[in-house]
Amino acid sequence: MIDTNIRKNAIELRLQGKSYPEISHALGKNIPKSTMWSWFKDISLTKDMLMKQKNDNLNRLKSAREASLLTRSIQRREYLAKISRDNAHLSGLLENKDISKIVLAVLFLAEGSKRSGSIVFCNSDPFVISLFLHLMRTCYRLQEEKFRCTVQCRADQDIKQLEAFWSGITAIPISRFSKAQVDKRSIGKPTMKPEYKGVCRIDYFSAEVFNELSQIPKIIYQGR
Repeated sequence: MIDTNIRKNAIELRLQGKSYPEISHALGKNIPKSTMWSWFKDISLTKDMLMKQKNDNLNRLKSAREASLLTRSIQRREYLAKISRDNAHLSGLLENKDISKIVLAVLFLAEGSKRSGSIVFCNSDPFVISLFLHLMRTCYRLQEEKFRCTVQCRADQDIKQLEAFWSGITAIPISRFSKAQVDKRSIGKPTMKPEYKGVCRIDYFSAEVFNELSQIPKIIYQGR
């Protein structure tokens, strides 16, 4: 049985426009909503009180969402930190040229074009493009003038800015950039992600490098 004083105080708080959660918190009691409804069913709140309750509920929901996002963000950072600790022993493996070549071949197998005689590699992730070029330059004695770069982008993006961005990532001068390719399907459709820099396409003309990268995964798999 709930004390009559608690009921009285709850009704007074309700007349002040307090919400059910606010009343329970103020009284320090976990009062069932059904009980409070039976107490308050004859009480009519003003429009201002109802609007205040609505805004308070929205603010509480917003705060709860922000707290949840923060918690998930912290958990993800901790998760990624654990992955880094568990795999710290892998650091430096790319200094081994054979390992670098294997990584490069697998990367090319996954993301490269299989057009014979030429290396064609496309990606929108600057890290992936940077890794690919680092491995290419580490594993082979290349002729830099054979590199070509093409930006593939949406219609509303600034091509000059994108070319400057990808030139910085690839260390390929803009003079060796081919004409940008604009996706006509994107005309009239604004880019929703400001961090999106389009797709960078790398071309390197070498049948020798193409053939070796194409064969390495097969050699490894056949020797399992």
